[in-house]
Amino acid sequence: MTAAENVCYTLINVPMDSEPPSEISLKNDLEKGDVKSKTEALKKVIIMILNGEKLPGLLMTIIRFVLPLQDHTIKKLLLVFWEIVPKTTPDGRLLHEMILVCDAYRKDLQHPNEFIRGSTLRFLCKLKEAELLEPLMPAIRACLEHRHSYVRRNAVLAIYTIYRNFEHLIPDAPELIHDFLVNEKDASCKRNAFMMLIHADQDRALDYLSTCIDQVQTFGDILQLVIVELIYKVCHANPSERARFIRCIYNLLQSSSPAVKYEAAGTLVTLSSAPTAIKAAAQCYIDLIIKESDNNVKLIVLDRLVELKEHPAHERVLQDLVMDILRVLSTPDLEVRKKTLQLALDLVSSRNVEELVIVLKKEVIKTNNVSEHEDTDKYRQLLVRTLHSCSVRFPDMAANVIPVLMEFLSDSNEAAAADVLEFVREAIQRFDNLRMLIVEKMLEVFHAIKSVKIYRGALWILGEYCSTKEDIQSVMTEVRRSLGEIPIVESEIKKEAGELKPEEEITVGPVQKLVTEMGTYATQSALSSSRPTKKEEERPPLRGFLLDGDFFVAASLATTLTKIALRYVALVQEKKKQNSFVAEAMLLMATILHLGKSSLPKKPITDDDVDRISLCLKVLSECSPLMNDIFNKECRQSLSHMLSAKLEEEKLSQKKESEKRNVTVQPDDPISFMQLTAKNEMNCKEDQFQLSLLAAMGNTQRKEAADPLASKLNKVTQLTGFSDPVYAEAYVHVNQYDIVLDVLVVNQTSDTLQNCTLELATLGDLKLVEKPSPLTLAPHDFANIKANVKVASTENGIIFGNIVYDVSGAASDRNCVVLSDIHIDIMDYIQPASCTDAEFRQMWAEFEWENKVTVNTNIIDLNDYLQHILKSTNMKCLTPEKALSGYCGFMAANLYARSIFGEDALANVSIEKPIQQGPEAPVTGHIRIRAKSQGMALSLGDKINLSQKKTSI
Repeated sequence: MTAAENVCYTLINVPMDSEPPSEISLKNDLEKGDVKSKTEALKKVIIMILNGEKLPGLLMTIIRFVLPLQDHTIKKLLLVFWEIVPKTTPDGRLLHEMILVCDAYRKDLQHPNEFIRGSTLRFLCKLKEAELLEPLMPAIRACLEHRHSYVRRNAVLAIYTIYRNFEHLIPDAPELIHDFLVNEKDASCKRNAFMMLIHADQDRALDYLSTCIDQVQTFGDILQLVIVELIYKVCHANPSERARFIRCIYNLLQSSSPAVKYEAAGTLVTLSSAPTAIKAAAQCYIDLIIKESDNNVKLIVLDRLVELKEHPAHERVLQDLVMDILRVLSTPDLEVRKKTLQLALDLVSSRNVEELVIVLKKEVIKTNNVSEHEDTDKYRQLLVRTLHSCSVRFPDMAANVIPVLMEFLSDSNEAAAADVLEFVREAIQRFDNLRMLIVEKMLEVFHAIKSVKIYRGALWILGEYCSTKEDIQSVMTEVRRSLGEIPIVESEIKKEAGELKPEEEITVGPVQKLVTEMGTYATQSALSSSRPTKKEEERPPLRGFLLDGDFFVAASLATTLTKIALRYVALVQEKKKQNSFVAEAMLLMATILHLGKSSLPKKPITDDDVDRISLCLKVLSECSPLMNDIFNKECRQSLSHMLSAKLEEEKLSQKKESEKRNVTVQPDDPISFMQLTAKNEMNCKEDQFQLSLLAAMGNTQRKEAADPLASKLNKVTQLTGFSDPVYAEAYVHVNQYDIVLDVLVVNQTSDTLQNCTLELATLGDLKLVEKPSPLTLAPHDFANIKANVKVASTENGIIFGNIVYDVSGAASDRNCVVLSDIHIDIMDYIQPASCTDAEFRQMWAEFEWENKVTVNTNIIDLNDYLQHILKSTNMKCLTPEKALSGYCGFMAANLYARSIFGEDALANVSIEKPIQQGPEAPVTGHIRIRAKSQGMALSLGDKINLSQKKTSI
């Protein structure tokens, strides 16, 4: 029996705090109470039976006093009661009382109320006793002709389950249902009847479909879904039928139901790989994404498009649809936009890059006009990165993109501006023909830059790439404009003498204190501090940064001035002009040094910045050829090396991706011709419907690794000792948010153990879904008990408990065997992920929980230790391989992972090899873990501590 055919039984939530009532009080309520008290008593009986109580004395009471009642609630509860109550004697024969129950249900099947008839028919689907069903068959058949569709559709389901379980009771069911289907008008009844024919008699289902294949579009969506399933199954089993049904699938792509369109598109892709079919399916997917409002639906359908793209033959078809895919960007959700941009970037080619860039430029401009939303900045960042990637891959596009993006250097959002700056830096280095344009645009926006970090980057670019006399003069003009009146100290003292007010003095104090608490001189605190007075707001930008105590930008400015001054000396022959320019540059540096040493800035200048500015002054005063080379040539070479290394790394990763996707066929591989393939060989392709159902139920058939340690046995936990009266062991099966404990319980005694119950409790973010039912174990017998646990977050969870039982015939109290704890491994929830360096640093600064783990291992090689940590924690190393290659006795690497619950985990590995202790000395150092939640940081730390040492097998 397939997974689709398993019966779903009624589950009832049991209140744990209520005291179980006595059998006598229940009997009294059921006999003499009114309808309300009988209803409550019946509920209690159901809960007690679910908890393992037998209550045989109440069976006849319920038949006599409750069964004849006509109350609908009681009738519904009775259906649940008859479903769970034991219906046979211990030797397997049907209880005599069941004949009375059977007669009552025969009457209910002829009841004038359609709800009672329909719910009784639903209940009959769950019965497993042929003797009970046999007398009811004529009444069930009669229900197929009832006036109400609720009764008819449940009658079809009842006939289907009875035919599947006990074919001899209704051997003509397929013929009966086929005739019913031909004459039926209601959509839900037709759907149930058609579904039965698919599973019971596929030929009859095909006969019916072939008679009405042209009317399929007019059917209801529930029937259309079942038709799609039938066509898939038929063509999967017999590919020669494809031509017969493919037109029908094409028609269903135009269905008004999104679910039908989605299933039809998925089926079309599996049935045909022709470009027209792929295009129609992809177009259908895109329409679904745009029209559906639910973001989860959008993400699922986008995944289908990504899967289509993975096939090399389909990629070219999708490239023609890039502009349609970009329509999805109208969705405000950031995740959907992120996935869409990534897909568009993967599909971009020289044919469509121009159109793509035009759309992305429009989107970037749109983000500037919308009211500030928390995701607008992130979306702008995504767009900038996508345009960056397009320009690197297609250099012709860079000239169109750069002017638009450079407007965003003055953006208040530093992250987006930093991405633009990174792009501009790479473009100006790679594309010589664009240098003039970039420098000109940079000078235009320079005065409007608000962030000190962006200001530093812009200064560096101007200092590095200004090569003409006019540009150098323009840079000096912009710097003077940004610095304001000089000397700074004197002009500031004059201003304060004339304008200082008492309240202004008060506001400076707390701002200065805040900056000191937040950290070093290079932090963003100076830029984000509010400027309390009108006078301060009117300061030029660079002067404002310096007075706020950020002198790191001054060191950057000194380097830029030195570069342009040295270049100016080389370009201009007149000594007077040379000396004048160099003197101006030196004056600016000197006035900044003077300001740093005075008491005017909120923080004094650091020694590092003093050294840097002093060095620049010395270089300008001497103008030696060696220093000229270092400042004007080697600096640019370093950037060139870094960019080429980055490009090489990207190409390598792309090559790996393409190798994964390209299906290599060996010269001696056999060729399979579909027409010559035997039917039993066609099953090599998996049934998608069955696979998706198994995945939803958590029964995915994973291919076990060749290594026996990686098999199921590795996940078996022994819960009791071999000498205990009850032996127990559990297989822990983790399926995303659910954990299923499959516990094997063995009775090792010669006694019968009654009411043997597995009692479990959890610690951490785990929740037990249902209480396992009690068992009776014969001497030396065994049984399997399943328990479901829900997981809410990535935290080390512990499941503990005991097994309690009664010994048959013994007068003593209940016996108890305490179980060993089951520790849930968090590695089942952690997956490797990647992020940019900037994102890593931002998260590192934001996350408040840190766990520092001291390295304590027997591994003697640094790289081996890093690989061991990556393997045991499921984390990904963000530090490029080139940075880790070579050997210097020290290694630092950044690691990143994300849990299935969306929690981020960062780690920084700093390890060294103590050379003084000899070549066999183990690795030493620290691993710092940072996470948003305490549980994640502690759990990862525990995992690293447990698995640091390599065990020799």
